[in-house]
Amino acid sequence: MEKDYIWVIRGTQRTKILKVMNKPKMPTRIKDDAELALNNVSDILREFREKKIAKCINPKEKTGRVYELTAKGMRIREMLD
Repeated sequence: MEKDYIWVIRGTQRTKILKVMNKPKMPTRIKDDAELALNNVSDILREFREKKIAKCINPKEKTGRVYELTAKGMRIREMLD
C-alpha cells in the first residue's frame, strides 16, 4: 500500500482526483470538481481500478458509470490529509 501511496502523490492529477472522490461520482463530476480534462480523469480512473484504489459500481452500464474508492483508496486518501 505504501508503494501505491507514493505512486499517487507523485502525480498532481492523481492526487487531485483522489481528494475529490469523497463519495461515489461519475467521471464528469470528478472532472468538474478536480478541474481536469475528462480524458485525463478516465485514464487515471482506469489506473486506479487496476491498482484496486477505486472501483466502478455499475460496470455493465455503457454511460453514466459511477466510481467510488475502495477501502485501500480511502486509506490512501486519509494519508493525503
